[in-house]
Amino acid sequence: MIESLRRDFNQRFRPETYRRMLHSLDACVRTHVSFRVAETPCFFPKSLMDEMAEIGAELTHLLVENAPYLKASRAMIPEQFLAADETGHPHFMTADFGLVREKDGKLSPKLVEMQAFPSVFAYQFVLNEVYRSAFDLDSSLGYLLGGHTEASFWKLMERVILRGHHPENVVLTEIEPLKQKTLPDFRVTTERLGIEIVDICDLVPDIQPGKQTRLCYRKGKKLIPIRRLYNRAIVDELIVKGISLPFDFHDSFDVEWAGHPNWYFHISKFSIPHLDHPAVPPAVFLDDWMAGRNKDRLPQDRNKLILKPLFSFAGKGIEFAPSDELLASIPKADRRAYLLQERVQFESVIETPEGPTQPEIRILYLWPDGGHLEPVLSLVRLGRGKMMGVDHNRNKEWVGGSAAFYPHE
Repeated sequence: MIESLRRDFNQRFRPETYRRMLHSLDACVRTHVSFRVAETPCFFPKSLMDEMAEIGAELTHLLVENAPYLKASRAMIPEQFLAADETGHPHFMTADFGLVREKDGKLSPKLVEMQAFPSVFAYQFVLNEVYRSAFDLDSSLGYLLGGHTEASFWKLMERVILRGHHPENVVLTEIEPLKQKTLPDFRVTTERLGIEIVDICDLVPDIQPGKQTRLCYRKGKKLIPIRRLYNRAIVDELIVKGISLPFDFHDSFDVEWAGHPNWYFHISKFSIPHLDHPAVPPAVFLDDWMAGRNKDRLPQDRNKLILKPLFSFAGKGIEFAPSDELLASIPKADRRAYLLQERVQFESVIETPEGPTQPEIRILYLWPDGGHLEPVLSLVRLGRGKMMGVDHNRNKEWVGGSAAFYPHE
């Protein structure tokens, strides 16, 4: 978007430099990065990055501070996954934005979705540094948000994830973590914070008479009590894989959550119809739309609509221009779990050798106990076509995961 930086990067780009960058990235995260990394970082005005960070924070507070909304979203949590000891706010937030061209020619951010769930905070920090080093980017270019430095970013990560506990008593837990594409993030996180990676299925309830049950993990022959869980397990995956956990979400344990499971549902696609904001494309729950409620919020032209399941990941189940037959085929009992949203034309503003490419910018936030919501950095997904996810841009170049740099203004 910043023409001088874009032109300079494209002119200096060499495929061999990109290949060296990928090798360097694998070395830094101590595993192979299996998803596609774009050939280029992106260059945005800091004012635009700050605007997106501010909008995401505003929308988050509108939801977190709305008791009736939280009651409604809690009712959407599958009964078996309604976890005890819900925290007063999410510890992690993401807000995804695309860019639209206004009538006056200005580019403005529009919300794609929000999710109160950890993203690849640690990996993205490394990716930014690898881009800077490999392509010899100007050292004055920034990427951290909210006035953070490298030191303050990692200090805040430690505060949110460890909260003063000994690293041995804090674990990052996930479903089959060593097989996840996000393993590079797990590696960096656990190395920087000194905590363990533990499969959620390997957690051990430790029942003691007269005391609150603890959760533990095995380290060699020792059973180590867990004081705080950095939760990276997505409930959708537990459901799809039919995984039976060794503990019950309903039970109250002598453990703190860093990323309580309920917030994955509280702030998600379910939130969008509840948000009346200029940066949020209007959306209606499918059951309401089929019953004739709130239909005036959406265009009549079906080509301008998109159907989204509320709880899915990696863009699964999304349908463009859904037909009457498709909508009618969804059982009435399931329609509350879908929404219809106005489809927005996002601009392809990143000039690459493969042609104009569309960025989707994710703002990443941390919210420590006793603190406030803070934007810390961003990530970018580059794509060409209807879907932005890396799985939808296979066999293409100059697409995939990227990073956002800005010149100081």
